[in-house]
Amino acid sequence: MTRSLLLVLLFIHATSAASAEPSGEAPPPGDAPPPGDAGAAKGSSVWQTLHGEQPKVVAHGGFSGLYPQSTPTANAIAALYPKLILLCNLQITMDKVGICVANLDLSEGTSIAVEYPNKTKTYKVNGKDVTGYFSVDYAMNQLNNVIATQSVLSRPDAFDIDPIPTFDDFRASIAAPRWIHVEYPQFYDEHKLSYEDYFDKNSLRGINYLSTPELTFLKAISAMKPPTMKLYFAFKGREELEPTTNQTYGELLLDKLKPMITGIVVPREYIWPVEKSNYLAPEPNLLVADAHELGLEVYVYGFANDNVLSYNYSYDPTEEYLQFTSKGFSVDGFITDFPPTAMNAVECFAKYNNSESRREGQPLVITNGGASGIYAGSTDLAYQKAVDDEADIIDCSVQMSKDGVAFCMATADLSVDTTAAAIFPDRATTIPEIQKDDGIFSFDLEWSDIQSLQPQLSSPFEKTSDLKRNPAVKNEGKFMTLDQFLQFAKAKSVPGILINIDNAAYLASKEGHDVVTTVSTALHKASFDKQTTQQVLIQSDDTSVLAKFSNLGYKRVLAVKEEVSDIPKATVDEIKKYADAVTLTRFSIIPTSHGFTRKETNSVLALQAANLSVFVTTLNNEYLSLAFDYNSDAMFEIATYTQLVQVNGTITEYPGTANKYLKNPCSNLNDPDLMYAILPINPGQMLNLTKYSENLSPPKPALAVKDIADPPLPPAIKVQDGAPPPGSSACAHSGLSIAAMALLSLLNGLFHI
Repeated sequence: MTRSLLLVLLFIHATSAASAEPSGEAPPPGDAPPPGDAGAAKGSSVWQTLHGEQPKVVAHGGFSGLYPQSTPTANAIAALYPKLILLCNLQITMDKVGICVANLDLSEGTSIAVEYPNKTKTYKVNGKDVTGYFSVDYAMNQLNNVIATQSVLSRPDAFDIDPIPTFDDFRASIAAPRWIHVEYPQFYDEHKLSYEDYFDKNSLRGINYLSTPELTFLKAISAMKPPTMKLYFAFKGREELEPTTNQTYGELLLDKLKPMITGIVVPREYIWPVEKSNYLAPEPNLLVADAHELGLEVYVYGFANDNVLSYNYSYDPTEEYLQFTSKGFSVDGFITDFPPTAMNAVECFAKYNNSESRREGQPLVITNGGASGIYAGSTDLAYQKAVDDEADIIDCSVQMSKDGVAFCMATADLSVDTTAAAIFPDRATTIPEIQKDDGIFSFDLEWSDIQSLQPQLSSPFEKTSDLKRNPAVKNEGKFMTLDQFLQFAKAKSVPGILINIDNAAYLASKEGHDVVTTVSTALHKASFDKQTTQQVLIQSDDTSVLAKFSNLGYKRVLAVKEEVSDIPKATVDEIKKYADAVTLTRFSIIPTSHGFTRKETNSVLALQAANLSVFVTTLNNEYLSLAFDYNSDAMFEIATYTQLVQVNGTITEYPGTANKYLKNPCSNLNDPDLMYAILPINPGQMLNLTKYSENLSPPKPALAVKDIADPPLPPAIKVQDGAPPPGSSACAHSGLSIAAMALLSLLNGLFHI
């Protein structure tokens, strides 16, 4: 079972790995040209590494961001990427068998606690008490039924099926350079399991790199290592004690280490410190320059896409790698749990500058409230950032104030994206026609009240995780009226705008606002109905709204907000009566189950066959929004929707990320000279190999004709202040009150007679 699963997974990754050519066949290792070669003519010509070579990528336990560390699957799939180095964290069992497990406590990364419940022990490790399961207490035959597991809870457990990998398996199975890391030599010496003795008997044959954080072992191994093996000293936290010298790692001097080593391995913070606010320090440390001056290579560890990244990176993990390669220096290599992202960063985003133009016919990059992942949505700052990030279409979802001012905001509920909940808590109410939860709605506040509020940058993930968005600018920016938005779009010469209209029927019948006429008038006033240079898209989930904009030269977009599994021909024909394009949710195109993608639906093909454009919404950078198949990297999701599904546009809160992918040569799969590509995943194939494939929920319903046609919009009836709208229960009470007042007036008249 394990072998067959591995073979199928290899096939899946071989057809989507970055090392594959557009045909799907992987080129031999080393085919991707280094800077300066003819194949890299478009890119950087000089790397600022020690030897001027491209930074190397070291796979920490193989592809351990998705599969248990150092298992045959994790190593084999990582090795699909060219020039990649495989790393094993080496430990030794009681009977002197080497195993590849990252954590000293075997319960983190294996099922040993299930096999041997309540068998923990406590040992002194580098002066501190550590409780857990230790390899020094078990012979290899006692570990035969123990499997390797994911040690990070946010990662899938679907591939926890392989036995604990041995060092011999690691050394023999994969044709890739090998790196072993020895973390606790002193601890094993104390248990009479010397690494020097182990290597003396097992040799270091086939090992290209070795690292350790202990100086005594470093000296011993430097005397016995093969001449071809590179030796590195691994630094821990600056304040931690190096156990054999009683000095802190921050006190150790590079020039004293130089005679024994090829280079150093350091945490990311040694080079780019991250402040307590989770923003990067203004400048990097000079460690790389100092090490290079001494002739020492610098490798950096701690990279993982599902880390809580510095806010500077906007949850795009490729940006973190670029921070170490393009700021006037470059490290010599990265040690990472997610080698595909590191390889993409090096082979594509660091190698090629980002000044190339987008190619003809690429999907549109459409914003959702501007760059609302970085600044509060629908503010001047979010829109300006979207323009800077070269979005094709910037959007305004139109809301109405009580006194009839149209402005841009994602929803009518101001408690989401403004400080309304703190300023006007007494205005909260429930309107089932708009949403099921209480809200503070724009049409209950005068525009002057709304202007007194501050924007509020929110994240859909902050209530359940630490993934906040750019808190330093949480309340910065100014709200824009619809007129201001249109003038901004004209002044910035953006290729196009999208005006989204929700709740038109409610606003007309209950609040007296004719939002359709308001939008039409604003577009006419700004001359968008008299020009052809800037595309105008009108979006709504109400076909009656779209019908009002027929024959005006605007592109009409039907927003299908519910998740659907199919769009039959009859429904497509009905959509064509009202719309030129359709916006679908991500899951209406590629559903998910148990955190994995399922096979894509036929919806996009059905719509495009009828000459309807399709936009996918809403793409985010945060790894929590991504199926496991996407490697916790938004680039793979963008590649899948644009290259595999071939949508006509992506609606995103991070337009800079989408544009960065689309502009990069690695996204041009039609380039015959392309040696490295960021390819889409294969939806559903990984799920089919898991235990979850037999427990799938039924697909969502298909989109029916009855779901499309909406009743005509009611006329807008102006509601007087203090008077509830016609047809409401409050209106009935008001009528009784008026009748009572009339009777009272009559009685008063009688008494006066």
